[in-house]
Amino acid sequence: MKYGKLFSALSIPVAILVVWQVLSRAGVLSPLLFPAPTEVLATGLSMLSSGELMRQVGATLRRLLMGALVGGVPGLACGLLMGAFRPVRDHLKPIVSALNSTPKMALLPMLMLFAGVGEVSRVIAIAITCFIVLALHSLDAVLGVDPAHVELARNYGAGRFAMLRRVYLPASLPTIFTAMRLALGRALVLTISIEMLSAPDGIGSTLWIAWQTFSTDKLYVGVIVAATLGALCHSGLEWLEGHLILWRGHAETVQCRN
Repeated sequence: MKYGKLFSALSIPVAILVVWQVLSRAGVLSPLLFPAPTEVLATGLSMLSSGELMRQVGATLRRLLMGALVGGVPGLACGLLMGAFRPVRDHLKPIVSALNSTPKMALLPMLMLFAGVGEVSRVIAIAITCFIVLALHSLDAVLGVDPAHVELARNYGAGRFAMLRRVYLPASLPTIFTAMRLALGRALVLTISIEMLSAPDGIGSTLWIAWQTFSTDKLYVGVIVAATLGALCHSGLEWLEGHLILWRGHAETVQCRN
């Protein structure tokens, strides 16, 4: 079953690479715009052996993870509190909603003005993205909890914080994990965009320099690495969700059998 899914996932990309390789070698595709996959692979391996690729990936991951932690944890707490306490929701939801509608790249110059042009402003911009996504989705998750569960907890004398810990949070976990995947995806896009604009290193910086020097092979390597990072983040969170929310995995197994 697992090998069948792996084959299904890889069949189309492998077919595209084979056709691309054949057309490149036949001269149908311009080597300047579409270098052969073998050339892209050779460039990637060269960057990997020299340590350049790992340095750029490490810089991007450092900014991404710092922003996710700095913004994600408060965003989760804010969303849960907004959902559980109406006064908190009335005061904070308009601000979070307004920030959600604001392009995060538009905030970068202002952040640079107050925090400088170094890493702090970049991490804050990434953190704002994670904060907003987790806050809004956590709020929706809490508001979507079955009222019968809430009423039952109240009948047993549960206070607000006990309900938050024992009712709202467990019931919201599936939506929260979805929000985490969405937040990491948006944060990765923003991280690479910021690196293209202002960072001295990272995948985005590599992409920008490759474009400026017309190093198409490096450009493809950067895009492939960025896509791979996004897929790994998504898969890692899915794996964590499957181990933390055991009942959901069991329900999905039953559905597949039926």
